[in-house]
Amino acid sequence: MKLYYSDVLAPRKTCALIKYLELPVEFAYLRLDKGEHKKPEYLALNPNGRVPTLVDGDKVVLEADAILCYLAQHAGSDLWPADARQVEIVSWFSWNSQHFIQSGGALYFEFVIKSRFDIGPPDTAAVQKATKSFRSQAGVLNNHLKNRKWLVSDRLSVADFSVAVTLPYAAKAEMPLDDFPEVRRWHEQLSALESWREPFPQR
Repeated sequence: MKLYYSDVLAPRKTCALIKYLELPVEFAYLRLDKGEHKKPEYLALNPNGRVPTLVDGDKVVLEADAILCYLAQHAGSDLWPADARQVEIVSWFSWNSQHFIQSGGALYFEFVIKSRFDIGPPDTAAVQKATKSFRSQAGVLNNHLKNRKWLVSDRLSVADFSVAVTLPYAAKAEMPLDDFPEVRRWHEQLSALESWREPFPQR
């Protein structure tokens, strides 16, 4: 298997899972600042021109959450359980893509990406809007996590890898994480995993 990635949000969760499961995956780093994700040979694999992309023989898997499920299934891992918990996991995937990562990702862009690629200072109005949304969605997540260790059935799953992906950047991106103790506690559990703290392969 081969994963095309860069050291940004969506690939982070796939790299973390690969490291956690100790899977023998070849990594191909794409320089986003050089437009390597827009070259014809990559677009032939992923017409969206996004990362990550997983290639397993003749099979190409797009979108990070789908890759998480594919990798866990390939490894025979209960992180993508073959039972009714799949519905709960997909629900968290959907909630994250429509809500939580929208606000967290906006703050990540304003404070991390803009600085990294030298594309200007944070936009005050965008930060205020994203922070307000983050607080609302983090409140939902905080309430769900009360008396729960993990998101689904109190067992680590691919849902945790997906939903938490912006939180390693909480300090740099000025996310008010300390106002949500259950979310902070949940993310600290993930951060106890070396694969979560240092997900990207050495280049």
